[in-house]
Amino acid sequence: MADIPTLEPAPDVAQAADVGGPRKRSWLTLIIGAVIVLAASGAGAWLLLGRSSAPSHASHSQPKPTGPPIYVALDPPFVTNFEADEAVRFLQLSVQVMTHDLATVAIIKANDPVVRNDLLLLFSNQKYADIATSAGKEKLRSEALDAVRKVVADSGGDPDRVEAVYFTSFVMQ
Repeated sequence: MADIPTLEPAPDVAQAADVGGPRKRSWLTLIIGAVIVLAASGAGAWLLLGRSSAPSHASHSQPKPTGPPIYVALDPPFVTNFEADEAVRFLQLSVQVMTHDLATVAIIKANDPVVRNDLLLLFSNQKYADIATSAGKEKLRSEALDAVRKVVADSGGDPDRVEAVYFTSFVMQ
């Protein structure tokens, strides 16, 4: 038969068709790959942060104290002298320690001489001008709490179980 002429596309059109197809496919592949990587990264971060934040909250939060607070009176009251403006002054303090833990109460009572010694040394080293103010009394109360906690910790107890120290009588002369 006779040769049937066929039309071939022009060289410019053939190159344009070949170049346009793969470019569209490479961009599409790149976009899909980026979406997958971002989704996987987000899911991994969510899982890691979700797992790491749950134990950290549990490890930092101590169990809430149960039951009523227990007050340990350190009797008799502390009486000490200190110097102020070239005159000898006296300080008398009644102190109570607050906790919710019976084991801590036992430790404080068993170490009463050590607690009293450390607090007496603390109270006798005060200056009249410092503890005459409310801020000075609060600072002294905080230092007394630290001293009691140190004795409890040295005795094998949990110092954080000693929750507060209160001055139930504070007399300066």
